[in-house]
Amino acid sequence: MVVHGVNENKKQFGLNLVQIFLVGLTIGMMRVVVPGLAETDFGLGDNAFLLLASFVVVFGIVKAVMNLFAGKLSETRGRKTILIWGWLIALPIPFLLLYAPSWNWIIAATVLLGFNQGLCWSMALNSKLDLAKTTQKGFVNGVNEFAGYAAVGIAGLLTAYIADYMGAREGLFWFSLVVIISGLLLAKFTIQETLPWAKLHHQNALDAGQKSEPQTLTQLFKTASIENKQLVALNQAGLVEKFTDALVWIFLPIYFLSQGLSLIEAGAIIAVYGVVWGASQLITGGLSDKIGRKALIVWGMIICGLGVIAIPLSAGIMVWTIEAAFIGIGMAMLYPNLGAAVGDFAPAEHRASLIGVYRFWRDSGYAFGALAMGIMAQWSHDLVTPFWFVGVVMILSGLWVQFVLPKKS
Repeated sequence: MVVHGVNENKKQFGLNLVQIFLVGLTIGMMRVVVPGLAETDFGLGDNAFLLLASFVVVFGIVKAVMNLFAGKLSETRGRKTILIWGWLIALPIPFLLLYAPSWNWIIAATVLLGFNQGLCWSMALNSKLDLAKTTQKGFVNGVNEFAGYAAVGIAGLLTAYIADYMGAREGLFWFSLVVIISGLLLAKFTIQETLPWAKLHHQNALDAGQKSEPQTLTQLFKTASIENKQLVALNQAGLVEKFTDALVWIFLPIYFLSQGLSLIEAGAIIAVYGVVWGASQLITGGLSDKIGRKALIVWGMIICGLGVIAIPLSAGIMVWTIEAAFIGIGMAMLYPNLGAAVGDFAPAEHRASLIGVYRFWRDSGYAFGALAMGIMAQWSHDLVTPFWFVGVVMILSGLWVQFVLPKKS
């Protein structure tokens, strides 16, 4: 029976959460060990910051494009089909990581990772939104990002330990192979297609008098990127907040290693960021359904900005761990609620496509942020400049949202 509600569809909702957890493990495995491999296995010098950032630039471009088209594709092909495609595309990744003779192979693996993330994460999220009630969008985004980013943090720490025990390449190979095959098999045999629930959302909106004209993806992209000032503000905030995550991915492991920390110590601090981010979203997602999204988004951007700036101004594992947790709290405040806010402003018929546009701009932030930070670090020959850049831009982006979104939003 097709009926909306998280509790009413708890089995399928839970299985889609497992999918998000596995997707989070897949990206998390690249967070700590791969930047460390850049110098030890591929000869990237201390100042080859732009080349180091290249794999995240490529990831951001590919994932952004996949996000854009995945939503529209899923409206015709179905959520489950696109989910399975995402896992199939990821199958070569373990072998590329194991046998890579050059950094270009790591970039190739990252291209496939971008396809996987754009397709699988988008579909698992859209499926949960299909199953839930319209009043549960904040909660859905909160538990979704909890599952995903807790997994990112856990995978970063686990792969650091595994790399220390059995070697970086072998550890990444076995970890990624188990995760990707598990995701594929579970997607094939346990996930149910949720398009009927999406169509019921659309019918309920029509019954309530919420009519929307058919629009192409190009028209929707123009609306969300240029014409609708609320969606533009949310999209730019999504893009900028990825600067923080790109910084954590590329420069934080290298920065901590340059300060004398071991790979496991650096991985532990970065894991705190991911786990706090993930766990806190269990609170912040549902909270936004009650108090509104705007304040959480704005203050989340500011908290992240201040936390990022604080890292190069301080020293010591304990202090850095507290700052990592502080940034994680800021991300938890803004991250699920940006997506939920886009859903608030999107007609039910075009929700998947408009969320796809938002996710395009959001994940293109990996590319823009990584490229900008790589150029800055290369030009300045230090690791501190990117921290200041990201911190300031995050605060300014939050102020944009403050001035554009309605008071009660």
